[in-house]
Amino acid sequence: MANWSDPRTTGAPYAAGTATEAGAVDAGLRSYMLSVYNFMMSGVLLTGLVAMLFAQSGAVSMLYNPQGGASGLGWIIMLSPLAIVFAMSLGMNRMSKGTLQALFWGFAVLMGMSLSSIFLVYTSASIASVFFATAAGFAGLSLYGYTTKRDLGPIGTFLIMGLFGLIVAMLLNAFVFQSQQFDLVVSALGVLIFAGLTAYDTQKIKSMYFHVSHNGELQSKVEIMGALTLYLDFINMFLFLLRLFGSQRN
Repeated sequence: MANWSDPRTTGAPYAAGTATEAGAVDAGLRSYMLSVYNFMMSGVLLTGLVAMLFAQSGAVSMLYNPQGGASGLGWIIMLSPLAIVFAMSLGMNRMSKGTLQALFWGFAVLMGMSLSSIFLVYTSASIASVFFATAAGFAGLSLYGYTTKRDLGPIGTFLIMGLFGLIVAMLLNAFVFQSQQFDLVVSALGVLIFAGLTAYDTQKIKSMYFHVSHNGELQSKVEIMGALTLYLDFINMFLFLLRLFGSQRN
């Protein structure tokens, strides 16, 4: 998830205003969330298109050396998105809206190049089916996070702790255990963690609106960072589901 501030509110600060003011807040909130979702889904679709074209063109072979490990270029492409996430999260206040947008689109392209390798491992049909299943699940979870009156903050804190544990478990399995059964357990936990984070992050992004709506430039930045956060939730949930249910090529 992107590391940006999380001021949480249990209600809009304009609740005591007139009906006209409340209606204006509702319209502004809908426009704000629609912008977040548009950015997020455009980024996901751009990543998917780049991944498919990169795989079909054969350019994905440049990411691996003859021994089967990642090449120097492969490591650069795989690590660059992580560097961009840190740069956006830590430099949001200093960067302009245009710079954040450019970094977001660059991040989506690099993620597409990095994820192109899944087309070498899984069948296109299973990738497509898991993608649409993820999209349906994400939509429902995000809708819950947007509409629920329950404060998901405590759950989010627990899930973030679980995410760190998940990363440790993945590293241990990659370098120590190398167990297929353990990998399935880790993947199932990954799906659950990112499903919960989808609802939590949606509520967090919604709550941010009431703190930035007075500043157009800041609101635009928060929309981009919110899109990045939901993008990461979606992609990670998709990858863990693919590891569980994807059909591998023979």
